[in-house]
Amino acid sequence: MKTKLALLMLLLMPFTVLFSQIEQPVKWTVSKEKLSENTYELTFSATIEQNWHLYSVHLPEGGPIATSVNFSDASIFESTEDIVEVPVPGKHFDSSFQMELAYWSNEATIKQVVIVKPGTESIEGYVEFMACDDERCLPPDQIDFNFSLKEKPVVVKESKTTDAASGENKSYWSIFALAFIGGLAALLTPCVFPMIPMTVSFFTKQSTNKLVGIKNAIQYGIFIILIYVVLGWLVVLLFGADALNALSTNHWFNLFFFILLVVFAISFLGAFEIVLPTSWVNKADAGADKGGLIGSFFMALTLALVSFSCTGPIVGSLLVTAASEGGMAPLVGMFGFSLALALPFSLFAMFPGYLNSLPKSGGWLNSVKVVLGFLELALAFKFLSNADLVLDLHLLEREVYIAIWIAIFGALGFYLLGKLRLPHDSPLEFLSVPRLLLGLLVLSFTIYMIPGLWGAPLKLISAFPPPLEYSESPQGVGYKSLHSSNYVMQQSSNKDIAMLEQKMEVGPQGLSVFHDYDDALAYAKAVNKPLFIDFTGKACVNCRQMEINVWSDPEVNSLMRNEYVVVALYVDYRKKLAEDEQYVSETTGKKIRTVGNKWSDFQISRYKINSQPYYVLVDNEENELNAPKAYEPNIKAYSEWLQKGVDNYKK
Repeated sequence: MKTKLALLMLLLMPFTVLFSQIEQPVKWTVSKEKLSENTYELTFSATIEQNWHLYSVHLPEGGPIATSVNFSDASIFESTEDIVEVPVPGKHFDSSFQMELAYWSNEATIKQVVIVKPGTESIEGYVEFMACDDERCLPPDQIDFNFSLKEKPVVVKESKTTDAASGENKSYWSIFALAFIGGLAALLTPCVFPMIPMTVSFFTKQSTNKLVGIKNAIQYGIFIILIYVVLGWLVVLLFGADALNALSTNHWFNLFFFILLVVFAISFLGAFEIVLPTSWVNKADAGADKGGLIGSFFMALTLALVSFSCTGPIVGSLLVTAASEGGMAPLVGMFGFSLALALPFSLFAMFPGYLNSLPKSGGWLNSVKVVLGFLELALAFKFLSNADLVLDLHLLEREVYIAIWIAIFGALGFYLLGKLRLPHDSPLEFLSVPRLLLGLLVLSFTIYMIPGLWGAPLKLISAFPPPLEYSESPQGVGYKSLHSSNYVMQQSSNKDIAMLEQKMEVGPQGLSVFHDYDDALAYAKAVNKPLFIDFTGKACVNCRQMEINVWSDPEVNSLMRNEYVVVALYVDYRKKLAEDEQYVSETTGKKIRTVGNKWSDFQISRYKINSQPYYVLVDNEENELNAPKAYEPNIKAYSEWLQKGVDNYKK
């Protein structure tokens, strides 16, 4: 029977390998081009599977592993130029790192020009990279290359990577939605709203019948859209789609937009008005009197010019946000904004009877403008924060940023409740119910932010403040080290056990964890407990979700704390292994250079999977206690899985 079982297992081995969950979403090819004597351009091109992304060469500290080109022998070069990225990777907010990160989707190319010393025969090294999708990140990977300077260049084999998004399409939809909302907000400003009946009156007089009226209204709407889209096109044309993205990471660029948005905010709050020259408005108005197609165009131009003092700050803020996305985002943004602006004007011009249902102009319009001013002011500090993060000045740390937002939104709440008045406000005899509810909502949001001053994560606004580690108290107020009285650890008179306990560190949810497998296994044997293996990564989104939402459950936390020895193996830990500890993996054939490579290879070779999170429960002889688990947001199922592991260990 045993012989038959062994034979069956042997026959099934190829299928086990075939269906193992080793993700390889990125394929690389490399080439070289001789530019002149001893000067070469090295090109590394990646093809990325759908829904995966590859991180840029340039990433802020504290984030995931950046793509990098590493040479085995740097002494062969007389000089090397900076890496050029094609296309420039888009920037996106990454919730796992609480920062903006740049990455590619679909395809990427990096180029580097090198000048080698005479007599050099080859250029060897490896490309290190990391990829993610929306649910997981793969461990950092390396692809070796060897360019012979005497023979044909080598084409590199396939590789794996990981990612976290599907990039530009999602970004463009976000920009469009934001711009459309901005256009609707612009409609409620005192510069735009009163023009609706004026515009309808103009087209009613110009239209000889209903069909002509509809045609004129459609032309008018199209011209509104064209005017704003051309503005977005000019931004792309003057600065370049890729240049906008590159500028968005520049501290001077962010400082400029901070000042620009503050000026816009002060204007909306009533200190002054931003207006265009009167002559421009008069000329546009004169053109509108001509009627027909030309009249529709100039009527649209008149709307754009007259409403500039209200729409200018909104459009400016929109272009700032679109610029940070790069690509064609300014065009997409202007289309969304102008579509929201054009639709009501065109519809009321088609059906003027609906005008009677509109509320009358009044002080409420100025209140809308003031609310937008407060929002502009809050948004401005995001750009100042970007500059501070790039320069690493620590002038606008997380606590200071949140304190500023508390002050801004607190003032907005009191304004909505009628406790503050600004220059152009009308007397407020009573509060309307919608205004009261909005005021209470804003004040509730303000109170919600207060715990953030002491280290609360503030998930609702996680995209805006600096990350938790960029603060006066990165671990939260009142944090104490592992060896304080707050952390109860097993103490033993056994010197070997005591030495192992010193290697424990504070992990997620206050758990005591090891970061070395051998140490953890030795400790588990010494204290007679099963081992909880956590294959994780600093760039693993779902790992953080599990730690925050599942490991925090009292029952789960108690099981992990009291029944298991926990070892967290970070597959993206970049600490170099000593030369005598580096090796070539028998499973993948890749050279293992870092601690993270070692744990990734361990996971792949033993469990035939390379994605994280991945949890394994083993006994002291390294036998699995039950089936390993990947991402499991169901707390009950996760708790039952842990309990089953304990029960099986005690049998």
